[in-house]
Amino acid sequence: MSDVRHVLVLPDRDAAEEAAEALGERFAVAEEPRLVRDALAGEDDAEDAQWLVLLRDEEGLLDPAALDEFAGEWEGWREEP
Repeated sequence: MSDVRHVLVLPDRDAAEEAAEALGERFAVAEEPRLVRDALAGEDDAEDAQWLVLLRDEEGLLDPAALDEFAGEWEGWREEP
């Protein structure tokens, strides 16, 4: 079994929290996604931080294109791990 992870990059904490909640409803993920603040290189201002939603998909059941489209609803995107 592989340890597949998906990383959704979102513009702010509110978007990350909303997306994490909606992930469970839309994709029926079993495990709660993890939220991580990611300060942009060289930026000290908290307003310039992106938020990451980390999602494990050990079975490989989640469609990367669907996740990218999903993140786009919050002006975000899916990063390749």
